[in-house]
Amino acid sequence: MKIIVRAPNWIGDSILATSAIESLSKNFPQAQIWIAAKNWVKDLFSSCDFIKGIIPLPATNGIKSLINSAQQIKKLRFSTGVLFTNSFSSALLFYLAKIPQRWGYSRDGRRLLLTKGIVSKREEGGSHQANYYMNLITGLGLKASPPHLFFSLSQEEKTKAKEMLLSLYVDFNQPLIILSPGASYGPSKRWPAEKFARLATLLQKKKKANILIVGYQDEARLAESIASEMPKKPISLAGKTSLRQLAGLISHADLFITNDSGPMHMANALKTPVAAVFGPTDPIITGPFQEPSVVIKKEVTCWPCSYRECPFDHRCMLAIDPEEVFEACINFLK
Repeated sequence: MKIIVRAPNWIGDSILATSAIESLSKNFPQAQIWIAAKNWVKDLFSSCDFIKGIIPLPATNGIKSLINSAQQIKKLRFSTGVLFTNSFSSALLFYLAKIPQRWGYSRDGRRLLLTKGIVSKREEGGSHQANYYMNLITGLGLKASPPHLFFSLSQEEKTKAKEMLLSLYVDFNQPLIILSPGASYGPSKRWPAEKFARLATLLQKKKKANILIVGYQDEARLAESIASEMPKKPISLAGKTSLRQLAGLISHADLFITNDSGPMHMANALKTPVAAVFGPTDPIITGPFQEPSVVIKKEVTCWPCSYRECPFDHRCMLAIDPEEVFEACINFLK
């Protein structure tokens, strides 16, 4: 039996789905489990021992790339495809690949493309996205373990990350605090750069912390704007690490301060303490899933909105002061 799993497109969602994919593999211990994933998330699965192989998917969902990917998948003769995505195009991919069994949530008008469609149930008060993925497993009539986040790093990856930090003159006798000021979703999720700078300066002065700023290539300018407002310059590696290199760095941190983002879930999976600044989104659904973590947010009248850009005055984020976040952080630094 060969099963192919279509992984979510976002880094955070892929991390949140990994526990459910592991449960799937435990239900079919003799099966080969493969992952089909976009290039920017595929490396998250490279160290999972229950994954047999990974098929990278192109960034675009055009009909030509869809057909090419379907032909590639068809050659591997999968018996079952499980969709952890909600899109019509992902179900069409498995249909075009002629996978006999196609399982997933009945969303986005794709019911006729599935051989087993599951209706998602809304829970009163909301439920975490990790539970949403695990509910797919139980909805398929399979056994599911309680969801938990994990991220496997080799000892070599951890060692190389430490060597990188030492080459940057990080003093391991003092706390290492990583700032992740970006959010791919959009600017509404981003706490202002000047507030990150003030918080980092407080941590330098009061906790003698090493400050490291990370982010994607398009967040390098954001990192530099934070560094420019700090009297003592931090280290910036925004746009200078691969996904797994970033995970290695996070594994050595004493604290990870972040917006609601993919790296937040990565740090949470690595069990690095997380302080997450939340604005328009609901931490009950997308917040850190496990301890050690803390969420800092404000109750405002327009929350939650989930807009990518705030059409008003961004009050949910502007109302959060660096001193308040600092107080939440020091509990992890005692």
